[in-house]
Order: sequence, then C-alpha cells, then structure tokens
Amino acid sequence: MIRRVGERVQATQRYQLRPGVYAILRRGDLVLLTHQAEPVPELQLPGGGIDPGEQPIAALHREVYEETGWTMRVTRRLGAFRRFTYMPDYDIWAEKLCAVYLGAPVLRKGSPPEPGHLALWLPAVEAADALGNAGDRHFMRRLLGK
Repeated sequence: MIRRVGERVQATQRYQLRPGVYAILRRGDLVLLTHQAEPVPELQLPGGGIDPGEQPIAALHREVYEETGWTMRVTRRLGAFRRFTYMPDYDIWAEKLCAVYLGAPVLRKGSPPEPGHLALWLPAVEAADALGNAGDRHFMRRLLGK
C-alpha cells in the first residue's frame, strides 16, 4: 500500500492521476532543494510530473535540472506517496503519485531555467521540518532515521 499524505480526499471531487518523481539530493549533511515562489511560496524536493511517454528516471533528471540548474545521479528508489490536491498551475484536482529517489548533485549548469524556482542548500535536519508537504518531510525524516 502506498502512503497517503496531506489533504483529505473529497468524495464529490474527481481527481486526475498525475505521476511524478522527486529526489533527495545529498552532499554531505546538506540537501539541494527548490523554492517555488508561486502559487504559494514553498520549499520542495526537486522533481515533478512525468510527461506522457517519458520514462520516470528521464523525467527526474529533466525536472531536477529545470528546478535547480543541476545535473544529478540516482542512487536508489526510496518509496512513494499519494497526495490529493488542487494544482492551480494546471487547473486540475490531482491524485499525485509521487516516487521519491535518493541521489546526488553532480554539476551546476546555471540558474534554474524554470521561472519561479530557486535552488537552495539546507542542512538535511532543517529540511526535514522546512519542506512544504508531508510526503517530502516523511521521506527526509525517514532517511535521517527520525
């Protein structure tokens, strides 16, 4: 069973399945995160939706680069969570099926090309409380043994 986090499912609402991939990118005691300015300012694990026909790991590399400006390598899959939420960028109610991977940043190529994103380094112990959604926090805490 995949853990459900966040808002309660609204029985009268129809949700569109939105698979996505996210990464905890560690360098020593630090993790690379993205700050998304809109629609609500929030610290997040870098990652996002898998486009139709796209392979999950390819999507992860693309999303990490778009949101942080970094390339990365994948170490292993940590697990997944489900989140039911409204996505104002797409004007949809979504069942987000989020796979989370452990990896490492490799090379900074520049600023994040995706507007409204900023790459940030935080100590992993701080990130465990600062991340904006319960699924991200869960996997960071689990990785830290909390």
